[in-house]
Amino acid sequence: MHDDLIARAQTWLAEDPDPETRDELAKLIESGDLDELADRFSGTLQFGTAGLRGEIGAGPMRMNRTVVIRAAAGLAAYLKKQGQDGGLVVIGYDARHKSEDFARDTAAVMTGAGLRAAVLPRPLPTPVLAYAIRHLGAAAGVEVTASHNPPRDNGYKVYLGDGSQIVPPADIDIAQEIAAVPSLIAVPRPAEGWETLDDSVLDAYLARTDAVLAPDSPRTARTVYTALHGVGKDVLLAAFDRAGFPAPALVTEQADPDPDFPTVAFPNPEEPGAMDLAFAKARETDPDLVIANDPDADRCAVAVKDGEDTGDWRMLRGDEVGSLLAAHLVNRGAQGTFAESIVSSSLLGRIAEKANLPYEETLTGFKWIARVDGLRYGYEEALGYCVDPDGVRDKDGITAALLITELASVLKAEGRTLLDLLDDLAVEHGLHATDQLSVRVQDLSVIANAMSRLREQPPTELAGLAITRAEDLTKGTDTLPPTDGLRYTLEGARVIVRPSGTEPKLKCYLEVVVPVATHAGLPAARAKAADLLATIKRDLSAAAGI
Repeated sequence: MHDDLIARAQTWLAEDPDPETRDELAKLIESGDLDELADRFSGTLQFGTAGLRGEIGAGPMRMNRTVVIRAAAGLAAYLKKQGQDGGLVVIGYDARHKSEDFARDTAAVMTGAGLRAAVLPRPLPTPVLAYAIRHLGAAAGVEVTASHNPPRDNGYKVYLGDGSQIVPPADIDIAQEIAAVPSLIAVPRPAEGWETLDDSVLDAYLARTDAVLAPDSPRTARTVYTALHGVGKDVLLAAFDRAGFPAPALVTEQADPDPDFPTVAFPNPEEPGAMDLAFAKARETDPDLVIANDPDADRCAVAVKDGEDTGDWRMLRGDEVGSLLAAHLVNRGAQGTFAESIVSSSLLGRIAEKANLPYEETLTGFKWIARVDGLRYGYEEALGYCVDPDGVRDKDGITAALLITELASVLKAEGRTLLDLLDDLAVEHGLHATDQLSVRVQDLSVIANAMSRLREQPPTELAGLAITRAEDLTKGTDTLPPTDGLRYTLEGARVIVRPSGTEPKLKCYLEVVVPVATHAGLPAARAKAADLLATIKRDLSAAAGI
């Protein structure tokens, strides 16, 4: 075992093209750190529908140039088998450690395999890459990003020519091609031959953002903006300037790309503390709303002043923003299908039904939402919104920011706020309150154990509400393909439990619906909903043993 491990590490070392990871691995071999070597050589990072994601470092269980070159070679082989020989692969990247190296390696592999490669000119938002695929008529796209993961991570997302992320069985087919790559020596990597794009693709993306707004809408709402050390700032400012909104006040400490994300524990606007600097800026400048992008700017977070004069700032939940954008589009006369993932609030279905619009639920992830026929608007509770599916078939934090700022401007002209519209929606459709129980684990077996415990000993009630239907989603349903998840329908509530697809987390999505007759009844309904959610959370934790 010991000799075999060292031999595998030495074989890897001999092929590694990156001096940094080579040095790291050579030191591990020299020091005989078998535990660390075993961890890095215990398997290979699995390529799935989310592509690859992992910690940067040497070895097959980490993100590094060797792993990326193999992934790119597998993708190239897959595309050629699909009849795309000579097709274009467009490549984007964020500002994380090694992102540019991984993008360049991908371009070299594609070129060496007889495909054409084009790389975006600098680190840009993921939606610009998603737009570029269809704009340039590409066969596929690759985005090098780990989105809102910790600083030490990186990742690799794959899109096909329709401009949406891969779904099964493409992931399995690509993974098989990756596994079939014999060695790095067998992968041609020319030093040139691909195109570095100019700003014309970005200019076309920005021109396309005009389609998101109503031609004569008010553009008066004042914003505070943070890019959370990511790549969103320049594109968002250009889009806001083009639309004629007041220039956002920037959180300067977080405005420019920094792969170490020094001011936040996790560069995710949903994580505690991530928005503290933005709220401080808001107290200083008193805007109408606060907007944040995650580091690759495909998500958009919104915060508002809670209450009247004494109110402090609070984040809106993804479901609240999702419902606000839907109501705004309905008021603007939007036509087409409204869609969301099963873990998002059922309020969207009520809004669509009342407007006589088609509505669909999909599995979690924009790879599914983007594929809905006739899609006009799609969202996911994890701060992802697709407001211009004809332009970008993925979540887009730039266009979502434009649309919510337009809505805030329309309301401002009426002397109202986003919170007033949320109150109206609650009175019209019932108060839909959502929450999440999210458990980050060191040991993945904790997640597997919790899932099997819930399957073997399913709860019959939560918070005193009888479970009227329990579904194991691994079997699929009439409308959904199989996925690892459990769904409980209760009297006036709904719970979904699933492992995260991109992080070591068990996620439980909770929703309660409390009827409310008048605006005067809202405070009592909110208190009831908060109490129910807290109790469901407690009972569910106990049932899952977490």
